[in-house]
Amino acid sequence: MNILKLLDKLSDDKFFSKEASRLETLTSISAFGKKAAVAAVPLGLGALMTTTAKAAGLTGGNTYKNTLTDALQLALVLEYLENEYYAIGLSTAGLISNADRPVFMQIAKHESAHVTFLKNTLTSLGVTPGAKPTFDFTAGGAFAPFTDYSQFLILAQAFEDTGVRAYKGQAGNVMSNKTVLQAALQIHSVEARHASQVRRMRANKGWIELADGGNMPAATNPVYAGEQNTTQAGYNTATAFGAAAGSAAYDEILTGSDAQTIASLFIV
Repeated sequence: MNILKLLDKLSDDKFFSKEASRLETLTSISAFGKKAAVAAVPLGLGALMTTTAKAAGLTGGNTYKNTLTDALQLALVLEYLENEYYAIGLSTAGLISNADRPVFMQIAKHESAHVTFLKNTLTSLGVTPGAKPTFDFTAGGAFAPFTDYSQFLILAQAFEDTGVRAYKGQAGNVMSNKTVLQAALQIHSVEARHASQVRRMRANKGWIELADGGNMPAATNPVYAGEQNTTQAGYNTATAFGAAAGSAAYDEILTGSDAQTIASLFIV
């Protein structure tokens, strides 16, 4: 099967674009927001928010108290970042080859759908979605992703891997609400497929071994820090499989503070 058709078939982002719902108990994004509000369950990504976070206009030393809405606002910022990155890349003449362009067109549609989902959910909760921040994808001149395609791919991989680990790190905080958990897992699985595809486009393996992202610059080390762990629930997986295979078999989480620090590098 063509990789693009496979990505599209597996992702099933209709839930996020409001075309339809995979949840039989949900008929609209508004219904989702009401259920989440009544349950008062923290989405978990709120841990990404700190009082110094430069996100969605929420600057100036504010103190964030509503975990659910803070979580959604921060998740929205992360999706804003990816969505704008791919939009700029696709609109930059001569950057992306004709062979690769359909892949990023598909990924861009997914990120746009996620942004719409988060904005509608915040609105349904009676909260104004944060405005899109001003992004600097050069990170102060450290990168040139829109003039060097290899660097475009490097940052695409870094952004996707950051998102995957950040969502995974908050899974335990959403388990008590099946509706919120399914939504978070749907986004997480799509981002994971994005990350795997971009790594393969860079001639890497589709998974991470140890703390090696695969020919990535040192500036991206924080994205992969901790991935070298081989001990799971007291069992050293390296004993049976070796360190590389053992670490790859159990992808690690990224703490909220670390994910926020990485994202902030690209926010003016």
